[in-house]
Amino acid sequence: MTSDSKPTFRINPDLDRPTLARQFRDQGRLQIRDALDSGTAEYFRSVLQNRTNWGLAWQIGAEGPRALRFSEAQALSEDERRILKRKAGEAVGRGEYGFVYDQYAMLDAYLERWEPDHPLNRLLEHLNDQPFLNLLREVSGIHSIIKAEAQATRFGPEHFLTEHDDLHPRDARRVAYVLNLTIPDWKSEWGGYLNFFDQHGNIEAGFRPIFNSLNLFLVPQRHSVSYVAPFAPSGRYAITGWALDF
Repeated sequence: MTSDSKPTFRINPDLDRPTLARQFRDQGRLQIRDALDSGTAEYFRSVLQNRTNWGLAWQIGAEGPRALRFSEAQALSEDERRILKRKAGEAVGRGEYGFVYDQYAMLDAYLERWEPDHPLNRLLEHLNDQPFLNLLREVSGIHSIIKAEAQATRFGPEHFLTEHDDLHPRDARRVAYVLNLTIPDWKSEWGGYLNFFDQHGNIEAGFRPIFNSLNLFLVPQRHSVSYVAPFAPSGRYAITGWALDF
């Protein structure tokens, strides 16, 4: 890495892109292992784990979505956080939509200059530069992709994101992505899986949050992030977002 302000960003040059493209065409989803150069992945994992001031995002049925910045989230008491989790869980128990997780709104942070020298600002630029966009175009076959939205996420114990399809009334989302930067050897018992569902509600595929893996899937597609167990020893760190076209 050159410096914190301008970290090197390298995609793994050994990726077999034609094979990945065939797999994506067949399934409409794909997990790419060792997506980035190992040094790049380790660097940004450290940034998420040690240098990111996490806010909080949630939705409780029809209430929300809400997103708090770091200072606002820090002002919440432990009781207030427990109540949020409980209410979100109760909404899901009624069959309503809900989520709770830690987040850092990378685009807002970039445009509003929350922390001008933060490495995630540079990462957002890299995600919108041609090397990463070309990887998305080549693997997905959607050559009209022009930009990538991004947020940093941390799904800690008792966090979850219920089933949805990522359709948005204003944004032309074509491909969703999850760049996993969590701890190695994430155990299945800890949860935090990216699950995909068929029309009967059966899980068609489940992607474990493997360090330095890049999950790609077409929008719309029914999916969720499964509940992270209270005994999980760490958060599920990732950069998540969508590739958009015209």
